[in-house]
Amino acid sequence: MTTPPLEEIPCVILCGGKSSRMGEDKSLLPFSSSNTLTQYQYEKLKKLFKNVYLSSKVDKFDFISKDELILDKAEVFSPIAALHSIFTKINSNKVFIITVDTPLVKLESINRIISESNDYDITVAKTERVHNLCGVFKKDKLLALTNKMLEEDFHKVGYLLKQVSTHYVEFSLEEEFINLNEKEEYKRALSIISKGNNSY
Repeated sequence: MTTPPLEEIPCVILCGGKSSRMGEDKSLLPFSSSNTLTQYQYEKLKKLFKNVYLSSKVDKFDFISKDELILDKAEVFSPIAALHSIFTKINSNKVFIITVDTPLVKLESINRIISESNDYDITVAKTERVHNLCGVFKKDKLLALTNKMLEEDFHKVGYLLKQVSTHYVEFSLEEEFINLNEKEEYKRALSIISKGNNSY
């Protein structure tokens, strides 16, 4: 059962990657009954969050208002640059961040991550591997740190997690956190969705 939209924590979907392994902009690929993967994620997450934003290098979406777009103006394609632009724009101290290419993450799992975030600087999902960009991030500690990393031209999110208090929320279902980096993963996710599994 989906809980009412969260009032305090905004959600940001990261949509500004190169999509080099996919061979085309994956954020604009059709998904399920939605025109694009981005729209699918946005509409799904709006069931949980009152405020959902898109982080992107360019304005390429026609279904949101300009106020819901966070432009990452850095010259490099870097998740650290995207995080910094998010922390600069978002007023809330806590923000839930997720990549556009993880459409199978359940709302119940997101709720669990948020409920366990407490006073940690970062709280992210973990299966057999750590999902660096699926979790709650706290602006007050991370704004200065991401700025410093950009000044030093250092862009690894794993490093960021090690510099602050990070909590890892463990999940057993690897499939739920699949990243749609390549065509085969995209087709696999479409197949899972087409089977009518409403838990996604």
